[in-house]
Amino acid sequence: MAARFRVLFAATTEAAALIHDCTHGRIPATLDHPLRKSLDDEIHSRPFLKICGRGTAVHFAVYSTEDFAIHVSLLRLLCAQLGFPAPSDDANHYYGRHASFQIRWELHSEFSTFTFVESEIEDAPFSRDADTFIPKEWLMALRGTRLVAMHAELVSGTDVEPARKAVRRYLSGSVVAASQVMGGGEVYCDWRAGDDGYTRVLVCDIDFREAQTGRLLQRIFEIETYRMMALLTLPVARNVTKIVEELTRQVAAVVARMDHIESGQDAELLLSLTHLAARSESLGEGAARFSACKAYDSLVSARIRELREQRIPGAPTFGEFMDRRLQPAMKSCQAVWERQAQVALRIARAVDLLRTRVTLEQERQTTGLLARMDATSQTQLRLQHAVEGLSVAAISYYVLSLITAVLRSLHAISLPVNPELVEGALVIPVIFALLMVMRAVKSRADKRAMRNHAGK
Repeated sequence: MAARFRVLFAATTEAAALIHDCTHGRIPATLDHPLRKSLDDEIHSRPFLKICGRGTAVHFAVYSTEDFAIHVSLLRLLCAQLGFPAPSDDANHYYGRHASFQIRWELHSEFSTFTFVESEIEDAPFSRDADTFIPKEWLMALRGTRLVAMHAELVSGTDVEPARKAVRRYLSGSVVAASQVMGGGEVYCDWRAGDDGYTRVLVCDIDFREAQTGRLLQRIFEIETYRMMALLTLPVARNVTKIVEELTRQVAAVVARMDHIESGQDAELLLSLTHLAARSESLGEGAARFSACKAYDSLVSARIRELREQRIPGAPTFGEFMDRRLQPAMKSCQAVWERQAQVALRIARAVDLLRTRVTLEQERQTTGLLARMDATSQTQLRLQHAVEGLSVAAISYYVLSLITAVLRSLHAISLPVNPELVEGALVIPVIFALLMVMRAVKSRADKRAMRNHAGK
């Protein structure tokens, strides 16, 4: 009773403390799941860049298939050279700011992005090199891994009109895409790397609200990054196309041979189809690349929709530009992967047909073998019956010979016995007795065999 009272008192005390904390606005941490805080912080951990007035931004996407650790290594090197705090070991995003200079880094599943922003500058757009404020040693460390390099210039106020007139001087591409975006500005881009290796973007801030410029730049950078990541599948698709065309011809040839060969050559055809199936399965290694292509393409379309584009007379919108320039490549990649799937299906069907043919041939051979075995067993049964008859005759002969020998012995001692008469009278009884004995032995043997078979 005392123990029960102590438990009840402890529970009442804990409940009272909980009510007191909740009443005073203090929620105990023990109520939360261990992952709640980290998950709650996740959506707030990557804020948009904040740019006001005149500014310039440089964006890199780093892609490496050989060393994934290079992404964090580059970030550590950059922080060391710029004097920013070092990132944590498990970091997948980073933001640093010093006065009007900002850097932002994000780690994705296949690549990482570096964004540099310098605000409050007075130089004319594109009047200086894009990498002026980026450490040269760090740029050299990007050798062979830089997939995207974009240089964006932001103008506002009285600088907008002169920048509009100089668009063709800033952007050297044959086609310049332009749009009124997000209800407060204009964006111009030729989506083509210039002589300096950078794709140039001109952003005119006409009536952007706070943080809209940062969101706009991020979306433009993401469009270019995802576009290039999607196009990584195009070389793979071209290589797969050659293999698929070769496999298509070989499968057609094998299927054509199936109608004109003898049954003994089925094994050779099956070996050929197995080889083709192995080559087709080896193409499955590119499935992840094609799936990524589809995902990146959908992200490009989503980011373009978020721009809420309105047409600027005389120039295609970003959506129209991507429809004409990117979608053909994406459709080609999709068609190649569908062709690969169709070839794999054709090979599987051919293997099934050949397997069915081999199975039917095996059944025919098995039926013939069973028929021959049945004929052989019938012959063996007849031989067995003949042997049994001969055995009865032989045993009867020896039994009668023994009886005759006994009778002759009795006749020799002058007993009134006629051996020939008794022998003749015993022939039929002896044969009948032996037949009954052999039938009984055979019956017992059959029953024992049936019991053994049932036990198995």
